[in-house]
Amino acid sequence: MLQREGWDVGKKHVYRLYSLEGLQLRMKVKRRKRSALLRGKPSVPTGPNQHWSMDFVHDQMLDGRSVRILTVIDQWSRESVCLEANFRQTGRSVGQALDRSAVPRGWPKAITVDNGTEFTSRALDDWAYRRGIKLDYTRPGKPTDNGLIE
Repeated sequence: MLQREGWDVGKKHVYRLYSLEGLQLRMKVKRRKRSALLRGKPSVPTGPNQHWSMDFVHDQMLDGRSVRILTVIDQWSRESVCLEANFRQTGRSVGQALDRSAVPRGWPKAITVDNGTEFTSRALDDWAYRRGIKLDYTRPGKPTDNGLIE
């Protein structure tokens, strides 16, 4: 995050500064809990294209391979924005699918997602930061926070 903000520092430099100042740095932080924190109460959309929800639907082919479908809906109009089917989905492929679906519609202000590995990845976090989109994570174990897509 420091490099994103323009600071030219690495991990070892930051650790050395922490040590010199006598600050305590937690060495092991569970990534899932840190990124899964609820980032405030989500705003209620008042028009189309302000707030989207996204999640995955899973199914299995006849030959046993599992297929995942990325589903994205607009919370205000309840319109399906994107359906992207693939055998393997990563944070980068989710960002590319959202890029393709935003060409005719434009970008939302926020997207509500659960705490899956694709949504908490660095690739999707960087994608959202570059486009000025806020990712609203649901509370762990509370799928009703994103009830429109569930």
